[in-house]
Amino acid sequence: MKLDLTDRKILEILQANAKITNAQLSKEIGLSPAPTLERVKKLENAGIIQSYHARLNPQAIGLTVQTFVTVTLKGHKKEHIDAFMSHVSDIPEVIEVHHITGQGDFILKIISPDISSYQKLLVEIINEIPEIDSTQTTVVLSTFKDSKSMPIPEAIITE
Repeated sequence: MKLDLTDRKILEILQANAKITNAQLSKEIGLSPAPTLERVKKLENAGIIQSYHARLNPQAIGLTVQTFVTVTLKGHKKEHIDAFMSHVSDIPEVIEVHHITGQGDFILKIISPDISSYQKLLVEIINEIPEIDSTQTTVVLSTFKDSKSMPIPEAIITE
């Protein structure tokens, strides 16, 4: 789907504030409310806008430790990957799973209340997944940028 500058502006505004009213959004992009809503629905139906979320402050809800765990599997057959994915999909503390190249096969982003909780999760749950050969943990000390906004490539914009 090709996007024009108005679509791009809608996407930028909604990424910054998904709670904005259609009336306010229409003012900011310079269209009346009906065509604005129609454009948003078109972006949703095209799968460009996938969902709307409340972004939580992890520290405010007691999740103070973030780690990235590089996982190496025992094998690379589809059945190993599928079985591994089935296991990690059921672990709520695993908030991201990325299949990667380089050292390791997957990177997991894990969030925990504290180091002892993380250690228990790693030892008693993650390392017990039969398809895992090894894990390596990187603990996040501090975060300087954590943007969920996607840059919109110029190449998909039409005039």
